[in-house]
Amino acid sequence: MAENTKIEWADHTFNPWMGCTKVSPACDNCYAADMMDTRYGRVRWGAGESRVRTKDWSKPRKWNRDTPGAFVFCASLADVFDNEVPPEWRADLFALIRETPNLTWLLLTKRIGNVLAMTSGIEGSPTFLPKNVAIGATMANQKEYDRDRIKLAHVTDRREVAFTFGSFEPLLGPVNLDHNAPDWVIVGGESGPNARPMNLDWARSLKRQCADLGRVFNFKQVGGRKSDKGGHTLDGETHFERPMVPA
Repeated sequence: MAENTKIEWADHTFNPWMGCTKVSPACDNCYAADMMDTRYGRVRWGAGESRVRTKDWSKPRKWNRDTPGAFVFCASLADVFDNEVPPEWRADLFALIRETPNLTWLLLTKRIGNVLAMTSGIEGSPTFLPKNVAIGATMANQKEYDRDRIKLAHVTDRREVAFTFGSFEPLLGPVNLDHNAPDWVIVGGESGPNARPMNLDWARSLKRQCADLGRVFNFKQVGGRKSDKGGHTLDGETHFERPMVPA
């Protein structure tokens, strides 16, 4: 479950395991659950269901050699900080991340409140995150942003990370940012047959706010049917900016 990716804000995806539980309005139309559970039957989604560990963990070592500086989106079919993932699996993942210092690992979670606890006191795991990790939180609306922006900031208070990022995808309403906004703001509408609409003014507002706050803005897609028909621009402009990675 490792590959090059069409996701504009990453170069590769790597899934150390598969499976999750829906915990946010952003999860309602989860593409991963639809693909890996409903369509392919590879793993059952939900609380109490076993997560499935993948077998091939060799690709990141190759990327570390061949594509230094690459961004790796980790666990697009899962959540690294899922409560039902065995702690030793996380320890193994962190060991792999430390083995690949030429890569920047993007760990996006809907459980940002778990990060500090799950990177402390785990047998076989460091009490810190590897420095080549960027931590991100999904924030689909104002309620989630208000709840999780402080939790994300607390991670950087206690752990040294490359940068923070927020996935405002699917963007389900307008969001007002403040000085606790993540370093990188990724915005997008929902795709798929049941996609909920995104008002482009919500995305335009986030773009303006990022400029005012000195944050990096990335626009992924309009969503809905347009996401496959030129819907990757905002007002005719592409925004594939990435944050600088500390040396």
